[in-house]
Amino acid sequence: MSFNTFGHMFRVTTFGESHGPAIGCVVDGCPPALPLTEAEIQHHLDRRRPGQSRFTTQRREPDAVRIVSGIFQDPASGAQVTTGTPIALLIDNVDQRSKDYADIASKYRPGHADYAYDVKYGLRDYRGGGRSSARETAARVAAGAVARKVVPGLSVRAALVQMGTETIDRTRWDWDEVDNNPFFCPDAEKAKFFEGYLDAIRKSGSSVGAVIEVVADGVPPGLGAPIYGKLDADIAAALMSINAVKGVEIGAGFAAATLTGEANSDEMRMGNDGRPIFLSNQAGGILGGISTGQQIVARFAVKPTSSILAPRASIDRHGRETEISTKGRHDPCVGIRAVPIGEAMLACVIADHYLRQRGQVGAPPSWPFPPSAP
Repeated sequence: MSFNTFGHMFRVTTFGESHGPAIGCVVDGCPPALPLTEAEIQHHLDRRRPGQSRFTTQRREPDAVRIVSGIFQDPASGAQVTTGTPIALLIDNVDQRSKDYADIASKYRPGHADYAYDVKYGLRDYRGGGRSSARETAARVAAGAVARKVVPGLSVRAALVQMGTETIDRTRWDWDEVDNNPFFCPDAEKAKFFEGYLDAIRKSGSSVGAVIEVVADGVPPGLGAPIYGKLDADIAAALMSINAVKGVEIGAGFAAATLTGEANSDEMRMGNDGRPIFLSNQAGGILGGISTGQQIVARFAVKPTSSILAPRASIDRHGRETEISTKGRHDPCVGIRAVPIGEAMLACVIADHYLRQRGQVGAPPSWPFPPSAP
């Protein structure tokens, strides 16, 4: 199984299975002398960690991270810093219940990757899905914590903006509210509604999808490359690689198709600080595949969890028709814990493009150009 690595200059390789002894990642290309501690990484892992409320899987994993390479105590400052060598991060699995999956060892769960893995490799790890499990994403969140260190002044935040057919009221958006409720929802009133909404879905043994919005501030202009190295293309690929994601949009996204040219164009004026001011951000901070210095805004749609109690028609790996209902511990809305994962993937892509830009161009050109310039 190849393709466990993403990124070019900032490269992340993840490893491990849902019910194996451990999961983790190796981050290659991180610059030296960046302060980095396990506590800083743990903060982000704790936001993704399962079992924190009745609205997520009750698998009890502490997700305690260990940095096993790539750091050193700076003799001058005494701080623990990166060395520029590969950073290996390890997270032990401690609460596997493989027996929960014995009944489906030869059955394919509709909506899961069971059949696809079997028809490709000739075998699959049925214990929670192996590599196809969302458990793998803990390693991405750990890598994202490192990525946030690479770009000076970078801030990456995300929030759940829709669950099922229920959307938030954007006039009540409050970033401070995101970490005050179990849904990472920026609308306090809607978060309260989601409690009863998801309780009913959970108790029925079903599941529901969600939409996550992820925003990056402090992204310098000029990141990304035309044609095949577009920043938005890499963002879309990174977000689409997250388990259960079935759609990605940048800026206005699909809504751009409903706009006129006048409404869609982001008009520009000069600010008092000598930098451009955009009067709107339909482009989501990216034009021609290159960052403009505006907020980068992306959204991704997460499908309903396929592991549900309701019996579903299926087949087994021997070609026999069967019926299956999935037991075990599962998220009634996997989109909730996708919030910190989306942040991590966007941070990794921006860090990668930041280092690629620095390697190719070096110091950015002095803008604006003088009137005499060609």
